[in-house]
Amino acid sequence: MEQPGIEIGTVGVSAADVVAVARYGARVRLSADALAEVAASRTIIEALAEDVEPHYGVSTGFGALATRQIPADQRVALQRSLVRSHAAGSGAEVESEVVRALMLLRIATLATGRTGIRVETLQAYVDLLNSGLTPVVFEHGSLGCSGDLAPLAHCALALTGEGEVRDATGRRRPTGDALAAVGLPPVTLAEKEGLALINGTDGMLGMLLLAVVDLRALLRVADVTAAMSVEALLGTDDVFAADLQRLRPHPGQASSAANLATLLAGSAIRESHRLVPGQPGGCTRVQDAYSLRCSPQVAGAVRDTVDHADRVAGVELASAVDNPVVTLDGRVESNGNFHGAPVGYVLDFLAIAVADLACIAERRTDRHLDAARSHGLPPFLAHEPGVDSGLMIAQYTQAAVVSELKRLAVPASVDSIPSSAMQEDHVSMGWSAARKLRRAVDGLTRVLAVEAMVAARSLDLRAPLTPAPATAAAVAALRAAGVPGPGPDRWLAPEIETSVQVVADGRLLAAVEAVTGPLL
Repeated sequence: MEQPGIEIGTVGVSAADVVAVARYGARVRLSADALAEVAASRTIIEALAEDVEPHYGVSTGFGALATRQIPADQRVALQRSLVRSHAAGSGAEVESEVVRALMLLRIATLATGRTGIRVETLQAYVDLLNSGLTPVVFEHGSLGCSGDLAPLAHCALALTGEGEVRDATGRRRPTGDALAAVGLPPVTLAEKEGLALINGTDGMLGMLLLAVVDLRALLRVADVTAAMSVEALLGTDDVFAADLQRLRPHPGQASSAANLATLLAGSAIRESHRLVPGQPGGCTRVQDAYSLRCSPQVAGAVRDTVDHADRVAGVELASAVDNPVVTLDGRVESNGNFHGAPVGYVLDFLAIAVADLACIAERRTDRHLDAARSHGLPPFLAHEPGVDSGLMIAQYTQAAVVSELKRLAVPASVDSIPSSAMQEDHVSMGWSAARKLRRAVDGLTRVLAVEAMVAARSLDLRAPLTPAPATAAAVAALRAAGVPGPGPDRWLAPEIETSVQVVADGRLLAAVEAVTGPLL
């Protein structure tokens, strides 16, 4: 579905703008002030191009070759060679939404007027993004210093009519043919423009922004699946009381605990074992296992980590990353703002938090399947234990994903490898951190989906006792999607994948929030 157009000025774009363009095809346009600022800074670059003194990126080589002055008649070839040589990616194709995000973020920096690009080149980049053509970018190639050079170079290469793109139908085509088909001419780059197009942290930032959006939704799902497990395993909601959370006032913890209390409200299962002072019966257990009782402490810490990452992303969105840059007072200066460390660190931090959130969900899942700890549920939730294995192997799958997430939690940002003849002797590896975070977000989705599927069966097996309206809605969403309830063993893989889709596309959360209202 095409979204309304987004105007790009001199002050950057928002996270919502990035999502709208990357995922939903929103068109972009340049504001009048951006066009004026870009034109003004270009006059400075053109004056330097006429200067007999060398100026980095304008009349010199790049990186370790920056000391070589390039004659005026070779500077177009210099820009073309820069883009061609840096478009050196390898491996699998990067997802279209990531490429569109990084293109928008590069446009936003170019529109600040701090890069010295020509108006016509910037407009051509906007036209390429709006055309529905997506440059083919590859998994490997960026070290995250001097920005995401190789991924951005593949996009710049497409602008010049070379390389390959995916068209609006998803077909992979030579760029020249695809540009001609949509009526766009290739661009011949002038002085400084090659650097301006490839020198930024846009790839890692785009993936961070998309991950933050996905994780905010998954954190609410994590509270839903935790509530389903607490309820089905005859846990207590007393530990989620607001006054207990105020004794340790982390904001994420308070939000998660409040969600759990809301989700468990009205549960006949919970009321069946509530201990009432002065009355016989009720629960005789003193306290629940950590994976139940400490759910808001873990999920809340993940929430706070996402908030921290979001603040870093906000600073990056307000930045103009290039080298050299045209300053507000008209100087052209080299700088180190292209280094991806600030983004790389939070990408790694998020991968750690995601792994732990998945880990606690897997531990809750395992409790459902163990008759010694599930308080009356059949072994592995099997229809006829011994004949049927029930959901035993669903937990194996979940555990395998969690193990992978732990490996993905190993930081990329500590693994600097020098390059460019030791000129670029410390790099951020932020792109690599972003790529593994994308895999981690997918893994977390799968882990939560398995917990939801298992907990839903446990809740069904508590009949005739009924779950809370909110958790019942989660069960109903799975059943409506084609994930059956208890019964003899079936081919399980399709049920797991359907559960993953119900979580990933928002149906499970939407069903719950139709009952509770928006969760925190």
